[in-house]
Amino acid sequence: MVDVHSPEKRSYNMARIKGKDTKPEMIVRKWLWQNGYRYRLHTRDLPGKPDIVFRGRKKAIFINGCFWHRHECKYFTWPKSNTDFWKQKIEANVIRDSENYLKLEDSGWNYLVIWECETKEKNLEPLWKKIISFLA
Repeated sequence: MVDVHSPEKRSYNMARIKGKDTKPEMIVRKWLWQNGYRYRLHTRDLPGKPDIVFRGRKKAIFINGCFWHRHECKYFTWPKSNTDFWKQKIEANVIRDSENYLKLEDSGWNYLVIWECETKEKNLEPLWKKIISFLA
């Protein structure tokens, strides 16, 4: 399948994909703050630079995009063009994620992965319960 955008337009679009302050991340951060949870953001000294860090609790939250981290949900499909590049890129992300999770556990940290699709549900109550249970 041929890309519908020119290489320049595709490059422009891809360069604007954010890694921080994404919509799913902002949904979770806003809820945490409103419910009295205080946290640090994108701590560089921890493996994988977790999106949200609770130092006193030694707990970290990763908010992963379904496409970039290969979540098995309706939001992930393999691209139909440049498939070798994307397979290699996404698989490397998954491997790096696993390595970072192990490093966190080895250093006594607990982590929670929240997927982008979880923040798109109409009822977010199960997500909030999951977070409360994790932070308890």
